[in-house]
Amino acid sequence: MFITRYIKEVFGAVKSLTTGMRRTLYYFTHHKEIITQQYPDNRDTLELPDRFKGEVVMPHNEVNEHRCTGCTSCELACPNGTIKIITKFDINPEGKKKKAIDKFVYHLDMCTMCGLCVEACPSDAIKMAQTFEHSVYDRNKLIKVLNNPGSKIMEGVE
Repeated sequence: MFITRYIKEVFGAVKSLTTGMRRTLYYFTHHKEIITQQYPDNRDTLELPDRFKGEVVMPHNEVNEHRCTGCTSCELACPNGTIKIITKFDINPEGKKKKAIDKFVYHLDMCTMCGLCVEACPSDAIKMAQTFEHSVYDRNKLIKVLNNPGSKIMEGVE
């Protein structure tokens, strides 16, 4: 009983090995496209997939306006507290108080690049950039303020 089970396991392992080796030999002889890129030699021509997730960025237009309303849904969606939104109240010309962001603090050192914050944002104020070289000697350089100084919310974004 023990010997027959042992022999079956050995034959199963050999069959699995030959299946994998057959697949490897097929790709070795019938390669259609080269997937491997020679990084860092090809930094100028490096092509990343569209769905690659790097760091979170907040795009601003040419007049330093962003789409963030300060709703904190991205902060709530983040599984490990990477995002901290500090809000303030602005008074518009009619005298009404309106919530606005003071600082959008992003801790790149804690980010897992999961993209849940981007999916949770109702106003599409943040997105994932395709940057991936984040090596620094000082960990404090990985804490970023995403909104530009003096930036404000775009008209019509609520």
